[in-house]
Amino acid sequence: MVKRLTTRAADYSEWYNDLILLSGLAEYSAVKGSMVIKPYGYAIWEKIQSELDRRFKESGHQNAYFPLFIPKSFFSKEASHVEGFAKECAVVTHYRLKLSDDGKEIVVDPTAKLEEELIVRPTSETIIWNSYKNWIQSYRDLPLLINQWANVVRWEMRTRLFLRTSEFLWQEGHTAHATEKEAVDEARLILDLYAEFAENILAIPVLKGYKTANERFAGALDTYCIEALMQDGKALQAGTSHFLGQNFAKAFDVKFLSREGTQEYVWATSWGVSTRLIGGLIMTHSDDNGLILPPSVAPKKVVIVPIFKNDEEKQQVENHADKIMQDLKAHGISFIYDDDDSKKPGWKFAEHELKGVPLRIAIGPKDVLTNSMEIARRDTFEKALFPADNPALVVNELLNSMQSNIYQKALDMRNKNTHEADDYTEFKRILDNEGGFIWANWDGTEESEMKIKEETKATIRLIPLEAMKVTGKCIYSGRPAKMKVLFAKAY
Repeated sequence: MVKRLTTRAADYSEWYNDLILLSGLAEYSAVKGSMVIKPYGYAIWEKIQSELDRRFKESGHQNAYFPLFIPKSFFSKEASHVEGFAKECAVVTHYRLKLSDDGKEIVVDPTAKLEEELIVRPTSETIIWNSYKNWIQSYRDLPLLINQWANVVRWEMRTRLFLRTSEFLWQEGHTAHATEKEAVDEARLILDLYAEFAENILAIPVLKGYKTANERFAGALDTYCIEALMQDGKALQAGTSHFLGQNFAKAFDVKFLSREGTQEYVWATSWGVSTRLIGGLIMTHSDDNGLILPPSVAPKKVVIVPIFKNDEEKQQVENHADKIMQDLKAHGISFIYDDDDSKKPGWKFAEHELKGVPLRIAIGPKDVLTNSMEIARRDTFEKALFPADNPALVVNELLNSMQSNIYQKALDMRNKNTHEADDYTEFKRILDNEGGFIWANWDGTEESEMKIKEETKATIRLIPLEAMKVTGKCIYSGRPAKMKVLFAKAY
């Protein structure tokens, strides 16, 4: 029996997992906590990569690649950084296997122990800054703007496809600067780049801010973030950009000769987004019929389904479809021509809805006679007949309309689920009954922040970049409020 897609109302978590598996984005692997990203899912990641990579290069960044393995001694040089990742590190201790004495199994060769244990990359600051020491000598070498596309390993105990797996794909930027201001400006530049990308390409509305000291990236002085709201009322951290100060420069003794002739430590940033964005796409836009993909990241923007009853009609429909496809191809619009004779049109419609193909063009004998095409939108299920004289023009207009509509729908959902709480009782009521984002007063203390987290599982998702006018008391402690911050339960 073929498994059907669970509805969001019945079980949101099950719906999410079902949708990934049934649409062919990914599957569970033989390695617990890791996943196989299938071609359809990887095609979306390639779209994300290409859009981000273009933005990085336009802003002066270059790509490089650094080792997967990091000497354990490197981690000892930046204590706060190590502490943040220690529980998630996978460690390589030996370099050879051998046949057991009885010849029945493969075992680790105890004589092949590494002189120094290696950490499988959870993030690359330490190995990269060891290289930067050799790359940076003078102010003329700065700024150094490097990005890496890579995989990382964080040995997570609780995993979920795309959102949290033991191994995942990402990009990580690592930059070095001559002044503190330049480094802060870089971190803010990338924050803005991520936000623009999330909204204009992924159609995910985000809020920008920075993290509390408790929520910062390990080893950072400030962590800037973009936060998105999923349909189930939980927040998703969609990207982070970190101002690292001089911590890593001092740990790895990375200095430069300034214009004034003095030796100075450089200032640093790091920043990244990962395949978790695909999870964010799914949970922001999709419905009980399957994926809804913004046209900008859909692997194929159009599916064309021919409908006919006999060979004569088939030939006529194919000739009509060929003219449409030639125009789409000439204008760079990707499409699928689904002429699989073993499947009925209704089955094809449902399958491509499940996969989130933005537009479906159905062509039958009547369309041949009237030189038309029936186009259905995945986002609204609206269907209409259009003249087939300029198919690419019609399709592009619909795709642009879809991109805007998908974003607006997500924005409306976020606005509807953004609340304000004046006291702790109201705060807990909103969390328990409605969820979503909650703006509330905070006294600025770690004590209140952690108590709220322990009692409600809600965390401070961000402090707004521009301070909001605040009067009154902290919702938890009753002490005078220092700021208004954004709370939510989160993935």
